[in-house]
Amino acid sequence: MADTIKNMQKSTKMRFIFSVILTIASAIGQVYVIQVFMNPCNLLSSGFTGVAILINKISALFGFDFSTSLAILLLNIPAALLCYKSVSKRFTFLSFLQFSLVSLGLQLFEFAPFFDDKILNILFGGFLYGISIVLALKADGSTGGTDFIALYVSNKIHKSLWDYVFIFNAIIIIIFGLFFGWEPAGYSIVFQFISTRTISGFYHRYAQVTLEVTTDDPETVSDIFIENFRHGMTIIPGYGAYSKKKYYICKTIVSSYEERDAIDCIRSVKPNVIINSYKTNHFYGSFYQKPIE
Repeated sequence: MADTIKNMQKSTKMRFIFSVILTIASAIGQVYVIQVFMNPCNLLSSGFTGVAILINKISALFGFDFSTSLAILLLNIPAALLCYKSVSKRFTFLSFLQFSLVSLGLQLFEFAPFFDDKILNILFGGFLYGISIVLALKADGSTGGTDFIALYVSNKIHKSLWDYVFIFNAIIIIIFGLFFGWEPAGYSIVFQFISTRTISGFYHRYAQVTLEVTTDDPETVSDIFIENFRHGMTIIPGYGAYSKKKYYICKTIVSSYEERDAIDCIRSVKPNVIINSYKTNHFYGSFYQKPIE
């Protein structure tokens, strides 16, 4: 048991290091998309980053320069403080790291445009922008702003709010259109739709997975699972048609992001068990959703 705990602690440290790497990649990706795909087409990005860009553009109309990088920090820091009190230090740190690196990256890097065609910029830029946000979410962080808030609320009610985030972004783009014309605003809406659908397609925190563990030692399997996960487990007796031996099927439902950890946990004490996993389309009843940490 001591070895199991030690291995899990080591796994937690490695996961945090991996999360930092994903967060850095997310920030670089976001800066790259803004400079390579968005700026040449006068597009507006999503969330508070988009609001920061809008502030920069509107301030220029009145003859002064309000830095996009500074606006990103001023908009996101209050949201970070909200999540610090309501979610966790780890989540807040990773999110703070992400939007701080974006703010810094916009000052340090100057990526050259890749396409001359506006449609290609919108298609590739929208997809890659969504991927950059997914990387931050996969790291158990966020890109700040509306992502901060949406993920915080989603964690409370266990439902995705990304469609509502798109509506918020659309409102910001309408304001953008009033000041800078409806053509770039219209293209920006398409850009944001692609990025939002990319997020919904690649990030499934609230999807559920059924695990079926076939073993001759159900007590060991169920004990280690229940010790490490706040889910129940049903033990069903079975009989091997080929081996003519008695077996047991230990069945449980976990969140998709817990699947790998649950399998590793079970196989750490019973390496030879057979585990079948498949997507759970509908689940009715009480289900524990692990908070963001």
